Amino acid sequence: MNTAIGLLVRFFERWVPDSLVIAVCLTLLTFVLAITVSGMAPLAAVDLWGDSFWTLLSFTNQIALTLLFGYALASAAIVRRLLLRIAGHVRSARMAYAIVSVVTGVLALLSWSLALVAAGILSRAVGEACKRRGVRVHYPLLVASAFSGFVVWHQGLSGSIPLTLATPGHFLESQVGIIATSQTLFSRWSLITALLVIVSLPWVMGRLHPGSDDAIREAPDHPLGEPESTQQVTDADASADAPASKLERSRLLAGTVVALGLLALVRYFAGDGPGLTLNSVNFTLLMLGILCAGSLRTYAQNVVAGGGIAVPFLLQYPFYAGIAGLIAGSGLAGSIVGLFTTIADTGSLPVLGFFSAGILNIFIPSGGAQWAVQGPIMMGAAQQLGADLPLVAMSVALGDQWTNLVHPLILLPVLTVAGIAARAVIGYSLIAMLWSGLIFVAALLLAA
Repeated sequence: MNTAIGLLVRFFERWVPDSLVIAVCLTLLTFVLAITVSGMAPLAAVDLWGDSFWTLLSFTNQIALTLLFGYALASAAIVRRLLLRIAGHVRSARMAYAIVSVVTGVLALLSWSLALVAAGILSRAVGEACKRRGVRVHYPLLVASAFSGFVVWHQGLSGSIPLTLATPGHFLESQVGIIATSQTLFSRWSLITALLVIVSLPWVMGRLHPGSDDAIREAPDHPLGEPESTQQVTDADASADAPASKLERSRLLAGTVVALGLLALVRYFAGDGPGLTLNSVNFTLLMLGILCAGSLRTYAQNVVAGGGIAVPFLLQYPFYAGIAGLIAGSGLAGSIVGLFTTIADTGSLPVLGFFSAGILNIFIPSGGAQWAVQGPIMMGAAQQLGADLPLVAMSVALGDQWTNLVHPLILLPVLTVAGIAARAVIGYSLIAMLWSGLIFVAALLLAA
C-alpha cells in the first residue's frame, strides 16, 4: 500500500503546477469545451469571458476579508497558545494526523474560513512540537490531514447553499419556496454523515504514514510564533508614552469597539435580517479578532501578516469568475449537469447531482456561484421526477465540498500558512477525497 501511495504522491509532485497555472489551464479548457460542445463562436466566447472576468469582485472581496479576518483570529496570541497546547498532547505520528484532522473538521462546521486558516497554523504548531520531541511526522501528510477535515464545511453553519435556500427572497424562492435548515444542514442524515467523515478520516490519514523513515519530510525549521511584523520596531515605538502610542495599545479602545460590534450582532441576529451571511460572518470574525488581539495595533499587524493568504486568491479568483461566466453563458453548465439528470430517476438523482457538482466545482470553486448556475437545473429536475428537494440541494452541497480537497485555489490559504507546495500535499488529499466520497455516496443512497 505504501508503495502505491508513494507512486501517487511522486506523480503529483512531478505534474501539479502552480495554482495560477492551473487556473489559466482551466480557462483554456473551458474555451475549448464552450466552442466544441456548446457550439459557441470563438469571438463570442472571448467576449463572454472578458465581460465575466470582474463580475465577482464583491464576492472576491468578501472572501478575501474572510481569509484575512480568519487568519488574524487564528494568529492571536491566545488562540495560538490554545493551538500549541493542543499540539503539546501529541505523542505519535498517527495521533498528530488524527488531532489536526478532527480539529479542522469541527472548525469547518462553525466557519469554513477559520477552518482553512487554522488548518495551516495547526499543521505548523503540531509539526514543530513533534520535531522538538523527536516524533517523526511526515509534514506533507500532516498538512493534508489538517486540510482533510475541511471536507464537511458545507454541512456546517457557513454552508452557502442550505443557508441561501433558508433565506427569504432567495433567487429560487418562486420555484422551490423556503427550505428550512432543519431539512438540510440539521437533518439527521447530514449530521450523521458529517460525524462519520470526521471520525473516520483520522484513521485513513494515519494509514498513509510512510513506511520508511527516509521518506519522512519533517516540518520547516521556522517555528510557529508571532507574525514577523509584530517584532519590528518602528519610529513610533521609541516614544511608547506618546498619546498616539497609548491609543494604539489601548485595551479600553479595542474593548469599546468590540462591545459596539457585539451589540450590533445581537440586534442583527435578533431581528428579521437574512441571518448568517458572509457579511455577518466577517463582522463576527473581525470583532472576535480584535477581542483576542487585545489592541487595535496588534490586530492590524495580525491582519497585515495574513496578506500573503489573500493576495493569491485576489489574483486568481477573477479567472474563475471568467470561467463561471463562460460556463453559464455558453450553456456548458446545462450540458454537464444534463448528462447526469437525463439518466436519473427519483432514487439516483441525488447521487448523480453529487458527481455533477463535484465536476462543476473544479471550474467554479464557490458554493454560492456554483449554486446560481446548477441550482435551477437540479431543482427543476427534482420537481419533475418528484425527488426530495432538500436532499437534492444537499447533494450539490456535498459535491461542491468534496472536490475542494484537490482544488489548488481552496488549498492556497492552508499552504501559504503551512509553508509547503500543493504538489507535495495533493496526493494525500486525493485519498481523503476518495474516502469521503464513498461516505457521501452511501449516505445519499440511503437517504433517498
